[in-house]
Amino acid sequence: MEVAEAVIFLGPPGAGKGTQAKRLALELGFRQLSTGDILRSHVARGTELGQQAKPLMEAGKLVPDEIILGLIGQELAEMPDPKVIFDGFPRTLAQAEALDRLLSERQIRLLGVLLVTAPEEELVRRLLGRALEEGRSDDNEHTIRARMVEYRQKTQPLVDYYKKTGHLKEINGLGKVDEVYQAIQKALGLGVS
Repeated sequence: MEVAEAVIFLGPPGAGKGTQAKRLALELGFRQLSTGDILRSHVARGTELGQQAKPLMEAGKLVPDEIILGLIGQELAEMPDPKVIFDGFPRTLAQAEALDRLLSERQIRLLGVLLVTAPEEELVRRLLGRALEEGRSDDNEHTIRARMVEYRQKTQPLVDYYKKTGHLKEINGLGKVDEVYQAIQKALGLGVS
């Protein structure tokens, strides 16, 4: 029987965590779990949890933790030996504590919590460049800086929590994509290829 394992990616918008999570999932044969994708899938399939989430999503409201955690639990239950990367989850301290309980119940070993960071000015520059490339007029400097403030307020408790558990590994998101990826491999004890 294979060992069930999980990796959590945290980081501000523009740090490159999505790119790195996708690459790590591909190379390790892990499944990348995004709560948004899971929600849309359950709504489309008309599952019980999807039916509970649908009216909230249509009204633009946040889906409560118990539904999100139910969806995550269901996804993990459908995998014989889960090997997953959580990208953008957990978002709150309550979600982190509940996820820890879920991983423990399912005997899934947490390999690490990767906090991909970069200086705010670099993040703003990246996000403005991405907005220009994608023609997103709503992503201006003001809205990007507001997202950074919100990110810091919501994520700092998670950073402190995972630091106390000894799972947090800070990754410098500056540099070439391959250099950042090598730092991630090293932080997880995977060696550098």
